[in-house]
Amino acid sequence: MTVEITITYEGDLRCKSVHGPSDSEVATDAPVDNQGKGESFSPTDMVATAWGSCMLTIMGIVANRHGIDLVGSKVIVQKYMATNPVRRIGKLEASIEIPTPLSWGNRQRLQRAAENCPVHHSLADDIEKVVHWQWTELENEA
Repeated sequence: MTVEITITYEGDLRCKSVHGPSDSEVATDAPVDNQGKGESFSPTDMVATAWGSCMLTIMGIVANRHGIDLVGSKVIVQKYMATNPVRRIGKLEASIEIPTPLSWGNRQRLQRAAENCPVHHSLADDIEKVVHWQWTELENEA
């Protein structure tokens, strides 16, 4: 499957991206610490966002398959930049909060789903990826 995205440079280190299939638009801006205004997501912020939303999306697919309600679940991603040997993402750290009581088996299903999302597998091996899980009480499996 191919998806076309058109990216236009608008000046002042700002780009507009248009998603071909839906015509949805996203703006990116260089961060303040890299000569930008920081008025929108930076390109590396979008990578961090893609990782978190991909994990939650793949978890949602598995949840639908197993009748698990994930409404209200969220992922909070922290992005850490590195400068050596070049400026790049050095570490991504995610806290995944699941407000639904789940069995051990369903927790393991969701964890495997998150760890196998396409973005996770697309990121360079030298980007440290850490995931913390926050669960509500354990579902009674009786």
